[in-house]
Amino acid sequence: MNTNGGGARLPRLLCIMGSGETTPTMVSVHADLLSRLEPRPVPAVLLDTPFGFQENAADISERTVAYFRDRVGFPISVATFRNKELASALEYETMLARVAEARYVFAGPGSPTYALRQWIGTAVPELLATKLRDGGCVTFASAAAVGLGVCSLPVYEVYKVGEEPRWLDGLDLLGAIGLRVAVIPHYNNAEGGTHDTRYCYMGERRLRVLEELLPGGVDVLGVDEHTAAIFDIDAGTVSIRGRGGLTWRRKGVSQRFENGTTVPVSALAAEPVLAGADALAPDASDADAGQVESLPAPGVSPFLEEVTRQSGAADGALASRDVDGAVGAVLAIDSQIHEWAADTLDSDEQDRARETLRRYVVRLGDLARTGVDDPRELLGPVVDRVLSLRVEMRGAGEYALADKLRDALVDAGIEVHDTPDGSTWDLAAAPAV
Repeated sequence: MNTNGGGARLPRLLCIMGSGETTPTMVSVHADLLSRLEPRPVPAVLLDTPFGFQENAADISERTVAYFRDRVGFPISVATFRNKELASALEYETMLARVAEARYVFAGPGSPTYALRQWIGTAVPELLATKLRDGGCVTFASAAAVGLGVCSLPVYEVYKVGEEPRWLDGLDLLGAIGLRVAVIPHYNNAEGGTHDTRYCYMGERRLRVLEELLPGGVDVLGVDEHTAAIFDIDAGTVSIRGRGGLTWRRKGVSQRFENGTTVPVSALAAEPVLAGADALAPDASDADAGQVESLPAPGVSPFLEEVTRQSGAADGALASRDVDGAVGAVLAIDSQIHEWAADTLDSDEQDRARETLRRYVVRLGDLARTGVDDPRELLGPVVDRVLSLRVEMRGAGEYALADKLRDALVDAGIEVHDTPDGSTWDLAAAPAV
């Protein structure tokens, strides 16, 4: 039995995050889970295996440690186990000791296939199972989450390399709470734009193939992006927090459990009721295939969502020559980039946001050169006085001098329009480039 240091038994918790594990969207989830494991200090570790093969593994670890320290408000250390073939006996035992002592074990981005290859055949799976049996919290996200079920999806091999859809053996940690599933994070991913990247980049066609390959009695458990499914093993419940939901899919038929709901774990594996509001009914277009298309809401990056919102604010401010409003929006984009700097998702979102930021810096520079005030307001008193003098000259018969005044205005970029009711003026249009 694991205790919190004061003799009280620790809660038994398993948290699955669909993505966003080191972004602002999951700060409160991490903080709440860690607070349930108090008193402080709460021993917490990052298991770095899933990204251990990456050249920037040390940088990912550093950013994750900073995220927990600065954003979550709880320190976390690194339990390093990047390659079981290269790890010394001391490195391996040190990692095991840190995981065993931790009340909170976190793993996230990287490769599911690589992580499983390192963990299977070691003491890591049993240590994680012990947390769920005796007390503690295991929080697995993204790549690490893929390995929690009976079967594990080789995401990159299928999506990036082009291998045929297949399953690998998973850690089956969810078997400890009676669930025989394959876990699929990034369930509502929409990065593909013109092609289907839901279901952790598999899309509907490949997911159907994969479902046919599942062992009997094994279903799909999908967790949306920037969403956490928190399993309270003692209470027998699962709570959904974040921007999306949790999906239980069996042979193409799905039941959704949305953000903010808490349901018994037993309700997940219940037979879907197609007439229910939360059950996804068969799609007529799939009737001949005998399948039901699952339709989670498209995933929208909260990072780019905020950048887009601030871009609209900046455009509106620049159009009205509101310098303070434009600067405020640009600073908000910069703050968004900073707040999401710890995000370990391999995407171009940060680059796109920086491009947007640079574009507005250039536009602010243009505004600084041309001035904020409306040129008509600045030139109006002078032009109006010149036009008044022109009227006086014409009234005195000095037509040649009046024409020279008009020509002088034209040379200065002022268009003069003579009408029966008098003269009007406007700024000449800039020449096309």
